[in-house]
Amino acid sequence: MKVAIYKEFQGPISIARVNDPNPAEFGVVIKVEASGLCLSDWHGWMGHDPDISLPHVPGHEFSGTIMSVGKKVKNWRTGQRVTVPFVGGCGSCTYCLEGNQQVCDFQFQPGFTAWGSFAEYVAIDYADVNLVELPEDINFLEAAGLGCRFITAYRGIREQGKLTPDQTLAVHGCGGVGLSAIQIAKGLGAKVIAIDISDEKCKLAKDLGADYTINTNKTDVVQAIKELSGGGAHVSIDALGHSITCLNSIMGLRKRGKHIQIGLMTELHATPPIPMPLVVANELEILGSHGMQAHKYPEMFNFIKSTGIKLSNMITKTISLEEVPFHLPDMHQFSSAGIMVINSF
Repeated sequence: MKVAIYKEFQGPISIARVNDPNPAEFGVVIKVEASGLCLSDWHGWMGHDPDISLPHVPGHEFSGTIMSVGKKVKNWRTGQRVTVPFVGGCGSCTYCLEGNQQVCDFQFQPGFTAWGSFAEYVAIDYADVNLVELPEDINFLEAAGLGCRFITAYRGIREQGKLTPDQTLAVHGCGGVGLSAIQIAKGLGAKVIAIDISDEKCKLAKDLGADYTINTNKTDVVQAIKELSGGGAHVSIDALGHSITCLNSIMGLRKRGKHIQIGLMTELHATPPIPMPLVVANELEILGSHGMQAHKYPEMFNFIKSTGIKLSNMITKTISLEEVPFHLPDMHQFSSAGIMVINSF
């Protein structure tokens, strides 16, 4: 099969031919129909993820068709249209048995713990625990942005943040996670303030439903949030993963507000100086959000359908697999709005 592969961190990414994968006894092999490019893939290429072994094929949010099935898989057959969360559970550890596969002790992550979806085919383990069948009204291209960005925003807002229609959400960073969060919050009926450094991304955020946008290069972010929300956001997410966006998110909360950390922090950015006296005095909540369980997808699909969310509106560029070596090294520059998806292999 054809893959995008690198042999050293921060090294050249090449298009190569490798052996097709075979399914593990509890796994499947999926023909990749579409795969999103995500900042997490860039973090992996940079060497920020200790789970990656070289050489490596990245890619972790994708959709496709089951091509072959392991002998101990019970619930899946060839030809089914599927996707997977970017964190797969083992199905037997304490957290999986609780239904929290997103924090599994032995998690399987395509594109990190195993070769990923920047390839014609990808092998997925623990299929009965982690595969999700796609509804007919969601196509492969739309599904390619679900497995990391949309599901993380969905669980962060609904389960961790518990956002309600009478509240205000502040979204720091209008990439894929941030744009997903905006649509989810508007689907709930909440007010949304979108924050970014780019006018282009602010415009797309507005087009997708944000009530207000703030360009951080032009405005005092915290002051603007408090003015627009009447005292501070009820829920705020750092969708980027930077000490500045994290701190702005916390400082822009009203009393008893919730900060949700979704964006990954790396050694490139200093550990954010959490204002603990303010956290205590204002009874703020600091929460993380790490993907979403496969068994929660049907609830999310119903929400998408009932609220009329158009997943395709976030996809602003499609590329071929051959273009990955040109785009992946520049993902950290946040130069374009929306989600980029590989749809030609």
